[in-house]
Amino acid sequence: MRVGDFYRPGGFGLSIEIFPPKTENGEQALQQTLDRLAKFQPAFISCTYGAGGTTRDQTLRWCQEIQDRCGVPATAHFTCVGSTREELLAWLDRASNAGVGNIMALRGDPPQGEKTFQAVDGGLKYANELVELIRAHHPDMGIGVAGYPEKHLECVDAATDLINLKRKVDAGADAVFTQLFYENENFFRFRDEYERIGITVPLVAGIMPITSFARIQRITAMCGAIFPKALSKRLEAVQDDADAQFEIGVGHAIQQCQELIDQGVPGIHLYVLNKSDACERILGELNWQPAEAKFAG
Repeated sequence: MRVGDFYRPGGFGLSIEIFPPKTENGEQALQQTLDRLAKFQPAFISCTYGAGGTTRDQTLRWCQEIQDRCGVPATAHFTCVGSTREELLAWLDRASNAGVGNIMALRGDPPQGEKTFQAVDGGLKYANELVELIRAHHPDMGIGVAGYPEKHLECVDAATDLINLKRKVDAGADAVFTQLFYENENFFRFRDEYERIGITVPLVAGIMPITSFARIQRITAMCGAIFPKALSKRLEAVQDDADAQFEIGVGHAIQQCQELIDQGVPGIHLYVLNKSDACERILGELNWQPAEAKFAG
């Protein structure tokens, strides 16, 4: 199934994102996490692609592990960084031969130490070019792309950012997955503009539960996501209490998800940071019914 097929009218697509671990202990921990998350029968589990393509081989290996271990489709992240057109096509062939039928097509971040993205000679500069490449050479692959409810850090304004997103969709993307956000109002405003300019593919909300205040401060600083002041104050007051941070952060994610579901989002994409506790808590509180792929309310 293409990634867009998971969001058919009347259905709901739950998806989960992991990253390739760097150590043997991390690998064992992720295998245990996958075993715990598989019981929720997500529509798919995606695996990220390291900075500069450093984990491209591991991405495919973990996608195969996801499909073999969990019995659900995997989606491989894929970027333009550091690769020529020929190298990108070779990787796509490998992904296809490995049974990976869905790709999350991203431009990718500039290499560490560089402030701006520069395509290599013979490479691609924009995500819409990567979508075009995939669609032309592997027309049966499903393609997801990223959307930014609070604007991409490098974009001059929100209107231009939406135009860039529409280019990716027009190039052949099947669904849009948002960057993490913590204020639903910003997502709903983004959705209104998304629909107004004529983007019609499913818009899936990306949610990263807060389990550590220090970690989420680093992540939001890197990606430019807006962090609510009131939530920040609550977390700051308990920054020496890990359990309290977990309760506040996951409680906020539960409220976010409930409102998003009530407002008709076609799916939620959970960034779980290779741990299952927060995801299990959220889906349990929201009464997720895997067999019916819906929340029982």
